[in-house]
Amino acid sequence: AADLCAKGGVKLLIEPINTRDIPGFFLTTTAQAERILDRVGHPNLYIQYDVYHMQVMQGDLVPTYERLRERIAHVQIADNPGRNEPGTGEINYAFVLSEIDRLGYDGWIGCEYKPRAGTSAGLGWMKAYT
Repeated sequence: AADLCAKGGVKLLIEPINTRDIPGFFLTTTAQAERILDRVGHPNLYIQYDVYHMQVMQGDLVPTYERLRERIAHVQIADNPGRNEPGTGEINYAFVLSEIDRLGYDGWIGCEYKPRAGTSAGLGWMKAYT
C-alpha cells in the first residue's frame, strides 16, 4: 500500500486511537505506531498525530511530537474531555500549536472535533491564530 500511495504522490498514514472512544482498537499509542513504522520500513509510511487521542492515551504531547516529528505527516486536533473545539478542555493549545510550529511543522492541521454550539460558532477559537 505504501508503494502504491507513493507512486500517486500520497503519503500513507497510520493513526493511534484511544480505547475510551473505540474500545479494542488495535493501535493506541505512538510507541506502537513507531514499532509498526520500524517493522514495515517503508519511507512513505507515517504517523497521523491526533492530539486528542494522544492526550487520552499517553499525555506528554509536545515531547512525543518532538521525538517523532520526522515521522509525523499530519496533525489533528480536538480538546479533551469531550472532543470539542480547542480551548474548551484541558489541553493548552496555545502552547501545543506554538511548539508544533516552532519545531517546523508546515502541513495541514485537521480539526476533528464536535463543536459545542454548531459549526460556525465552533470555529471562533481560530481567531487567536490568524
